[in-house]
Parts: sequence; structure tokens; C-alpha cells
Amino acid sequence: MKIVIVSAARVPSDTANSIQVMKVCQAFAQLGHEAILLVPGPNPASSDLKQHYGLTTLFQVEWLPTRDRRIFPWRAVWRARALGADLLYAWPVQSAWLSPLLGIPSMLEMHDYPAGSFGPLWYLLFLRLPGKKRLLPITEALYRALKGRYGPMPGGRLVISPDGVDLERYTALPGPAEARRACHLPEAPTILCTGHLYEGRGADLFLALAEKFPRTGFVWVGGRPEEVKHWQEQVIRKKLTNVTFTGFITNDRIPLYQAAADILLMPYGRSISGSSGGDISSVYSPMKMFEYMAARRAILSSDLPVLREVIDESMAVFCPAEDVGAWKDALGSLLSDPPRRLALGERARAAVSKYSWIERARRALQGFNE
Repeated sequence: MKIVIVSAARVPSDTANSIQVMKVCQAFAQLGHEAILLVPGPNPASSDLKQHYGLTTLFQVEWLPTRDRRIFPWRAVWRARALGADLLYAWPVQSAWLSPLLGIPSMLEMHDYPAGSFGPLWYLLFLRLPGKKRLLPITEALYRALKGRYGPMPGGRLVISPDGVDLERYTALPGPAEARRACHLPEAPTILCTGHLYEGRGADLFLALAEKFPRTGFVWVGGRPEEVKHWQEQVIRKKLTNVTFTGFITNDRIPLYQAAADILLMPYGRSISGSSGGDISSVYSPMKMFEYMAARRAILSSDLPVLREVIDESMAVFCPAEDVGAWKDALGSLLSDPPRRLALGERARAAVSKYSWIERARRALQGFNE
């Protein structure tokens, strides 16, 4: 099929939603479909999208110049029609409900509640207007919330679609010591977290743990310059010598950094800010959870109910969000028990096979044309 994918994310960008969009597009291309991504312009002068996003399969990206980004979802549908799309796959709900009215089947991927003054209206139109369509909420929790507010999606038109991982990038990873050398990190037991430093991502808890384990290395991979600067100032103020904030690392090197860890952290707070704001803690499906599972490292995570849709105590250790004492005890226990860390990592790796981006794309399409 010719699948036209519509996203309002900036490309290139270091945001999680931009990375996720590119992984979705790549998966469709890997399945043999012609994938064309439409995003707001202007076209960047030059960018190595392959390295920036850790891509192994390229696809067409088209930037649609527009003076008002609010017009982009509508313009993208008309462009998809001109391209002869067999399917429109969208994040903007406006695109997803309009597309079937123009004769193009559509899929709507949802990561949060409909946003903006008219978001709920566009979503209700998507649910109720005729046409061939499918809803792809990222978690069961999100769909339950959407169903409670707006009513159900008709039978057969729903596929729960958690985030995924490029499993092929996590084969034959080096051991922690070798990976630390490759990443120029200190040789010490290492606790590592990847991702942005938005509010609620746990950087304060990360530093609190670093204070309590001074002989252990703490590494945070990711974050924008202003955020990294803020937390580096906290490191200096606290006189910590065992903490590293790397800032942005291109996606192609993320698996190596994750392999450098003995333990991988998901220290989320009770409230988590998304890249566009708002609390997403009850509906969140973090990409790094699947990457951590693929990396075969022990996972220490905040105990958020939505994460248990994917992982359980056989694959991770859970702690109450923001409870420093509980995190200290759990981390100390894991550091002193290498066999347990190994067992947790192996069970997580075995469970993640069904969460590859390719399998995710295959499930989204399964039975759609029947």
C-alpha cells in the first residue's frame, strides 16, 4: 500500500514524539509499504535523519510549508489525496476524521486526550462519521478514559498500540564495562537513565540517589541544553562527583549507552509532563521502557499502574513514586545482587519481542482491508 503518514511533529527534532513518528514510518517501510511522511515545513537545509533517529530503512519525508500550523492537518489530507494514498495514518485528529470523507481510509494514533478547544469535537466526529477507520490508543488506560468520556469505538476498529523498539539495534550489545569504555564513561557500577528532563521525569530523585551512593556512577542521557545546565548546577551545588549529564545523544547511540548500565532507571514522579505539557502519568507508554527491556539490564521503576500493562515484578523492581527511602533500599539491594539483575534483564528481553516497531505496524494493519 501507499501509506501517507501525517504528523505535526517537527522533523528533525529531539522530542520523543518526533522520534516515535519516525520509528512508525520506518516500520511500515520495512513491511514493504510505500511510506510517505508529511510534516509541517519548511524543509531543513540539511539533516542526517538516519543518524539522528537511528534509522536503518529510509522513507520519503515531505515538508508542507504553512504560515499557520493549525491549517497543516487539513492541508495534509488534501496532499495525501493528491499522492493517491491507500491509507492515511495520522496523529492530528482533524486529519483522521476528514480523510474517510474524501475516500481515504484512516488510522488515528492517540497518546493523550483530544487537545484544544475543538479537539473533543474532532474526536467525536472521527468516532461517529462513516468511513473506513481504526483507532490506535497507546495504552489500555488511555482507551478506557476515552471511552468513558466520548463513548466506544465500534467493534473491530480498535487496536491498542503501545510504543516499541528496534530489536535489531539491541543484538550483540557489549557488556557494561566494555560499553562504558566505548561511551567514555567512568569505570564504576553505573545507574543510567535516558530521556528528557521534563518535569516529573525524576531528575531530583536521580540526584538524591547519587548522594546516597557516592561510589556508584549516575548517568543521565538526554535533555535540552537549558535543562542540562540547570541540573549540572545542582550537581555542583551538591558537590557530587559521580554524576554525568550527557545532553542530547543521537538516537543511533542510545543502545550503547543503555548497555553501559548495570541498572536502568524510570524514576517518574506522580505527575509527568509531556513534551506539549499536561499530565500524562496515567496513560503513558514510554519508549525507553521497551528499549530498557531490549537492553537486557535490570529496570528500577516508579510503580505507575499504566506501566504494568507491559512489565511486572518478574522483569522489573517497582518503587513508590518520589519515595527516596524506598528507592534507596531497592537500589542498594539490586547493586548487591548481580544474579538477580541478570535474571530481571533476561526475562524483560524475552518479553519485549512482541513489542518491536515492525510487529506494532503489522498489528495496526492486520484485518484492516478485510
